[in-house]
Amino acid sequence: MTIKSYIRSIPDYPKKGIIFRDITTLIKDPLGFRMVIDSFTQRYIKEHTDFDIIAGIESRGFIIGGALSYTLGKGFIPIRKKGKLPAEVVSYEYDLEYGKDTVEIHKDAIKKGDRVLIIDDLCATGGTAIAATALIEKLGGIISEVAFIVDLPDLKGSKKLKNKGYNVHSLLEFEGE
Repeated sequence: MTIKSYIRSIPDYPKKGIIFRDITTLIKDPLGFRMVIDSFTQRYIKEHTDFDIIAGIESRGFIIGGALSYTLGKGFIPIRKKGKLPAEVVSYEYDLEYGKDTVEIHKDAIKKGDRVLIIDDLCATGGTAIAATALIEKLGGIISEVAFIVDLPDLKGSKKLKNKGYNVHSLLEFEGE
């Protein structure tokens, strides 16, 4: 079995014409989940990517980022939707296809010069990941890499991140399906 084989595709969700890539079937399976965490862990052990802390994007980035923080012996920072963090925050508002959204991080989550690995489940248009990079940089952090389980290259999010100068890594792609 491959990691990709554990991901369920749901047509016409959340609207007609979209194929939703559902990782819940991947993370509920012990072997599938282990394959993901082991793949990321091996990458960051072998490549000795220089980062101090892992930031996970709400909500699936928490699952992957938390497990990866454990295997690599790194701390974990949540990047959350507006109004979910209890202490003083820094916010970043960004455009969605049909509106706006806001993500936040605790103001004391990052020290100036901290190198950060950002992790999430999927890169589509890249809006949330770009917002996460802006938050970390606003606090003086340095983006080491932005990593995903799945990249949807047809939606050009990873290309936008790369064009902004970020290192981007994904375990697999779903193209035009």
